[in-house]
Amino acid sequence: ITLAFWVMKICATTLGETAGDLLSMTLNVGYAISSMILISVFLVTLVTQLWSKTYNPVLYWIVILSTSTAGTTMSDFMDRTLGLGYATGSMILIVILMIIFAMWHLSGDSLNVNKVQTFRGELFYWMAILFSNTLGTALGDFLADDSGLDFA
Repeated sequence: ITLAFWVMKICATTLGETAGDLLSMTLNVGYAISSMILISVFLVTLVTQLWSKTYNPVLYWIVILSTSTAGTTMSDFMDRTLGLGYATGSMILIVILMIIFAMWHLSGDSLNVNKVQTFRGELFYWMAILFSNTLGTALGDFLADDSGLDFA
């Protein structure tokens, strides 16, 4: 199950990068419009997930896919359109993620993902997933482009 999870997660991340680039560069709508479109898709899938009373694996992975696509374009918007660069964008996202985890901890809800049982806890969970995916794109771009490591 763990191997299947990571294979699906890598595929979701790859799809996120591809979908974000399709909208922003191939269809030439730019990162701001792409981010708005894909954040809207994320919000629709998130609301559907939050309303669901039971675990639905298909719905869960649709939300994961929407966090990957929204996260990619959010990162590219910060790094490229706003001109923050990969290092600054990564640092901002690290701080946002730390704030999410701090608020989640202070809320009294369990940070153990196996014990997320409240609406608020699930909301924190999905915000952490969204911003960690966004950070993954920003940090990956930093390592590939700015650190000298390159994509190989």
